Amino acid sequence: MTAIDTARAPRFSRGDHRTLGLAALGGALEIYDFIIFVFFALTLSQLFFPPQMPEWLRLLQSFGIFVTGYLARPLGGILMAHFADHLGRKRVFSLSILMMALPCLLIGVMPTYADIGYAAPLLLLALRILQGAAVGGEVPSAWTFVAEHAPPGRRGYALGFLQAGLTFGYLLGALVATLLARLYTPQEILDFAWRYPFLLGGVFGVFGVWLRRWLSETPVFLALRERQAPPVAFPLRTVLTGHRASLIPAALLTCVLTSAVVVLVVITPTVMQQRFGIDAGHTFALSSVGIVFLNIGCVLAGLLVDRIGAWRAVTIYSLLLPLGIGVLYASLVGQWGWTWAAYALAGLSCGVVGVVPSVMVGLFPAQIRVSGISFTYNLAYALWASTTPLALIALMPWSPWVCVGFCLIMGVVGALTSVFYAQATPLCAEERAVGC
Repeated sequence: MTAIDTARAPRFSRGDHRTLGLAALGGALEIYDFIIFVFFALTLSQLFFPPQMPEWLRLLQSFGIFVTGYLARPLGGILMAHFADHLGRKRVFSLSILMMALPCLLIGVMPTYADIGYAAPLLLLALRILQGAAVGGEVPSAWTFVAEHAPPGRRGYALGFLQAGLTFGYLLGALVATLLARLYTPQEILDFAWRYPFLLGGVFGVFGVWLRRWLSETPVFLALRERQAPPVAFPLRTVLTGHRASLIPAALLTCVLTSAVVVLVVITPTVMQQRFGIDAGHTFALSSVGIVFLNIGCVLAGLLVDRIGAWRAVTIYSLLLPLGIGVLYASLVGQWGWTWAAYALAGLSCGVVGVVPSVMVGLFPAQIRVSGISFTYNLAYALWASTTPLALIALMPWSPWVCVGFCLIMGVVGALTSVFYAQATPLCAEERAVGC
């Protein structure tokens, strides 16, 4: 994958497109269940914490509960990855969406601080932990499932399309939030309408479980079973002892991917309301534009991976990341009036989200692939996504350019990782061979 491939790659069959579409749609519904919380962080901070608490502290605690879901990812992901490497990708792939949907449904019907006092934020915290464990199993399983189904030479496109599907869950959340902001007044949302997105998430989850009934196990995993090769007893131990060279680049690139998502999807909509005084409906609409172009950017990035290789694509999109975010914040600070175009450019520039999975699946062999991805991705994502939103929110009063400087640093990290590790940790071949 590090060399430019000029050979014509096989086309996706109808079955390949069906598998990819079902995987992406199911992932989108699951990510919606996880991310809808952040679109209503301001509302939830008023409902689940004492009214006499300062607004900034309530918002900070609300984000704290949100990022707790990230902290729960490593344990849930490691446990689910163990069974994915032993029992198959499909089973765990289907279980994760059910574990996500039930807590989302319960959030939609649970009492608030006015009803049960401090038990309300504690219960909300517990449900977010369950959701974090679920998404910890979803993403590594999804990457592995799609990569192992993809025809040779099409892995980049397949993973880019999957990432577009996963990020479509962010768009779905933004669209639902926009619709509610237009249909209901702020007081009506506080009174009752905030529950609707979470109840809808429960319905989405059940639909996602039904969709995944039609998926088949991956050819790579089936080939392993046909050889009657015993599964690795403890895949994580093998990862830590035999594949340590892959852990550092996997963790660093996860931090770059996480930074792009956190800044574009999580932080910027809140900053637009708090720092720049943009109303909720307009904010959610602008955020939707950014996520649409993030979807497009992921697919384009995947196509680039198949053309020039994953490591080269990482370098390019790492450098584009701070450029796009810089234009977005320049439009906000300067009040240019073209914020929607700047948000679209920022979404396209975050295509590193569609590139990193191609590197990750190539760093670990099939017998331990889910465990290898799950350990590095979830641990790095948990640490990074649980600290950076709080740090950026806390630093934002100091300067509106904080997010731009942060993305510049992470872009440099991504580019340097590609330069230093491309030769040291060559990726697996694209063929559907057992062990790759």
